[in-house]
Amino acid sequence: MTRVAAVDCGTNSVRLLIADVPDPADPGDGRLTDLERRMEIVRLGQGVDETGRLTPEALERTFTAMRGYATLIERHGAERTRVVATSATRDAANRADFVAGVLEIFGVVPEVITGDEEAELSFLGATRELAELRPARPYLVVDIGGGSTEFVVGSVHAESARSVNIGCVRMTERHLGDTGGAPPTPEQVAAAVADIDGALATVRETVPVDDARTLVGLAGSVTTVAGMALGLEEYDPARIHLSRITASQVHEVARELLRASHEERAAIGVMHPGRVDVIGMGALILDRIMREYGFGAVVVSEHDILDGIAWSLA
Repeated sequence: MTRVAAVDCGTNSVRLLIADVPDPADPGDGRLTDLERRMEIVRLGQGVDETGRLTPEALERTFTAMRGYATLIERHGAERTRVVATSATRDAANRADFVAGVLEIFGVVPEVITGDEEAELSFLGATRELAELRPARPYLVVDIGGGSTEFVVGSVHAESARSVNIGCVRMTERHLGDTGGAPPTPEQVAAAVADIDGALATVRETVPVDDARTLVGLAGSVTTVAGMALGLEEYDPARIHLSRITASQVHEVARELLRASHEERAAIGVMHPGRVDVIGMGALILDRIMREYGFGAVVVSEHDILDGIAWSLA
């Protein structure tokens, strides 16, 4: 066993996993042993799509969360730490400010990875435990983030991947703006649908999505939609992990969220406060993926790029 710390800094949240990782050569032990799994909504990518820069306020929110994580890493005595940053920092002109802050906090340089690298890690983390379900292969693993969505097809390893800029935060900022808490208009939703569908057509040009037999959905938008579809009164990762949600359920949840006001979304039991403003677009992205690619159901995984980062440290 090796004790590792994985930090995933995305557009909307920064997450920590401290875990004991088994020897990859040991075929009898295919699970991580979690010691800490934390998530903070920091909205690092706020405004990046418009300005191309990380704001001082967003950086400070992120660094505050990271300082708490650094304390936990030291307390648990992690032997190896890896910090991975994704869409927002890839797009930001001032990402050197982010790199310097992370180096000061963790003592390691963050890796601002490409979309393809992000997809590879997401595939590793999401599919490690799927064998027990015996789903049909190949898989299409879809990671709906804040700034981008990653698509990767593979059976045992990632074979083809693509990252496109249709994350839940980016779509909210691009198409909804400040609605004052009211639901989006039909015209706003239609514009978002056209944007999403255009990106999905681009993915289809380079990733064999039509060959995939099982859709695997990752990240907070997907797990929140699953929690609502399952009728949970509060967020329960054990019940959400590896659940199977039908396309009709996803469509109904997406429609409900897009018709709801800010107050109505905030009152949903499984809803994290940091997702209230962006969950409608996250659900819409998942709904369009299932419609355009013809999937009747999605297998929902609580394990994603964060777990992939941890496995990569073994």
